Parts: sequence; structure tokens; C-alpha cells
Amino acid sequence: MKIRHLLLGMTAGALACTSALAANGSSDPIKIVLNEWTGQHISAHITGQLLEKAGFNIEYVNAGAVPQFKGIAEGNLHLQPEVWDNNVGDIYPKAVESGDIVKVGPLGLEPREGWMYPSYMAEKCPGLPSHAALIECAQAFAAPDTFPKGRLITYPADWGTRSKDLVETANLPFQPIAGGSEGAMIAELKAAYAAKEPSLMMFWAPHWLHAELDMDWVDLPAAHPNCDTEPEHGFDPGVTNDCGFAQANIGKIVWKGFGEKWPGALKLVESLNIDNATQNALMLEVDSKKRDLEEVVTEWVAANEAMWSSWVAAAM
Repeated sequence: MKIRHLLLGMTAGALACTSALAANGSSDPIKIVLNEWTGQHISAHITGQLLEKAGFNIEYVNAGAVPQFKGIAEGNLHLQPEVWDNNVGDIYPKAVESGDIVKVGPLGLEPREGWMYPSYMAEKCPGLPSHAALIECAQAFAAPDTFPKGRLITYPADWGTRSKDLVETANLPFQPIAGGSEGAMIAELKAAYAAKEPSLMMFWAPHWLHAELDMDWVDLPAAHPNCDTEPEHGFDPGVTNDCGFAQANIGKIVWKGFGEKWPGALKLVESLNIDNATQNALMLEVDSKKRDLEEVVTEWVAANEAMWSSWVAAAM
């Protein structure tokens, strides 16, 4: 009799789960895109683990930052929780315009690309983060081989020459020096930081380095669509094309049929929010401490139920 009751209970539980899933979406796997970098993998696996908690089946699929859009538009891929809208050509905006890809909303990450410096440099250049102050105290960022100009570490040459071009166009008192690689740039910055030496570097966020070192950003003149023809927008009111760098937007996107096939999952994705501090900290564990990514994400999910429990509940 006890066995019969146990079996009946298990059957009822299974039916309840099946009924809940039927009400909130198909049992077909939701195919989540994985791009080429750690931060996106973290966002994808957080999303996937939360969807699994809500009862959905998940499959992760590797896809390039540009090819992914064709896959999503055609319904072969279903969900990309962290899409960057820079350097993706016109296939993405065209797919959004046609309705084949649906924007769900921002993820919560605030991307930044520009010139950063250790926070202790504010003592040597009190006007920071103003770009005007940076020019006034360029010598505070100088090295023996660049004096009296400040030393600016730029991206490796094969990443482009935006910083070098900006220095030359705006006639800034800095000597741009190309970094050898991401690893070499980080090693140089960490050495300077440990010795409290001057450092100014082109870099980006999110990145695990921001979870380890206290860095600030120069307030460069904002990018402007008419910067190449209207001189009032940049460093020098008499010079054109001397604005700062355009910043990306990061959002969540889905296949156009996603909401109809998995309505509960769409509710969760709409609520999903990941900020820079979270991703920086998790990337530190994976990229710097060389820990397993899925293990790191699982730990974060377990420790942050108060944050995501309502998202999952809404999906069930």
C-alpha cells in the first residue's frame, strides 16, 4: 500500500510538472547561443541554469558573433542573452527590422571602451577624470622614454589604431605605444599598479581586471555622429574627428517564435539582469583563477536565489 501511494505521488508530481511545462512552453530544447568570449558564456549559462530551474530543456550551441543572427532569424537558434551591437554589420539591424529577431531588452551590463587609469593617479592629477585635466597633467603619465609626453598603451596594432588616431588628430601630449597582446597589457598594468607607477591604457569593460584592480575612466568627449564635420563635439573646438569612442549596447534577443513556443521562458528572459560587477567577479574566477565556468556559475546561482527566484517563479 505504501508503495502504491508512493507511486501515485510520484505520478501526480510528474503530471504536475508536465502540466506546468505545457502551460508555459514546449518541451523542445531552447537553443542558447555561445559566442567566443568568457563573459558571454557566463551570461548564457546563468540564463540556461535559471531556465532549467523553471523546467525548460536547454541546449548550448556555439555560434560566431555575426553568423548567430542568421541562425536566430531562421529559428535554428532561439536565445542570445548577451548580444553586442557593435561591429556586426547590417545583418542584425535588418533581422530586427524584419521581425525575424526580437529584442527583449537590455541585459544590465554597461559596456565601456576607452582610456583607463589606476585610481591612485587622481592624487597626481587632481582634475581627473576630466579629459581637460588629463591634457594639463600629461607629464604625470610620462615614462623616461616618452617624457615630456604622457605614455598611453593602446590596443595591439592588429586590433586597430583608434587611440593613436585620436592622439594625432587632437594633437594630445601623449605617446601612443601599442600593447603586445591582452595578456601583455594586463601584465604591464598589474606591475605598474603594484608599484603605484603611472599608467594610462586603452581597455574595456566588463573584464575580470576590474574585479581585481581599482580603475577609473577618463571622461573623453562623447562620440557624435557628426564629429567628422562639426568641430564643436571633440577635444578641440577647431578640429574635427576628435571625439571619444562610440560605446556598444548589450541586449537580449530571441527568435521571433520564442514567445509563442516558450511563453514562460520569455517572462524569465525579460526579467533577467546581470550587471558589470557580477560578470567581472565571475570572469575573475574563470579567466584569472582558471576555474571551471559551469562550476562558477552554479555557485553564483546557488548564492543568489533572492535575486532570481521571482524570475523563475514567473516562468513556471
